[in-house]
Amino acid sequence: MGIQDWSESVILVDLQQEPDMGDELKSVTEVVRDRGDCDVVIDFSSIDIITSSSLSKLLKLRKMLSDCGHQLIFCSVAAATRGIFTVTGLDGIFDFADDKFVALASLQLV
Repeated sequence: MGIQDWSESVILVDLQQEPDMGDELKSVTEVVRDRGDCDVVIDFSSIDIITSSSLSKLLKLRKMLSDCGHQLIFCSVAAATRGIFTVTGLDGIFDFADDKFVALASLQLV
């Protein structure tokens, strides 16, 4: 699994392709629930397709984080995958960054 503590307040996730993505997102949600006080950056660099089930898990994770005043940022999202977010209308709900360094830096500015 690609879940790592980047700092005391940030979890960095190198997301795995389907069908492992759903299990990994479930694990991330459990880590956030247990840990509580953190932001999450999800690196999509090895993802080219995302299922509706995984989209649902991402929405659940985002809700959990935003209810606690924390952020979820996606980075390195390929154009085809970004198109899925656009078609579903979710591109306005999630935050995107070019790469994980930009995402991590943006969390430091908050």
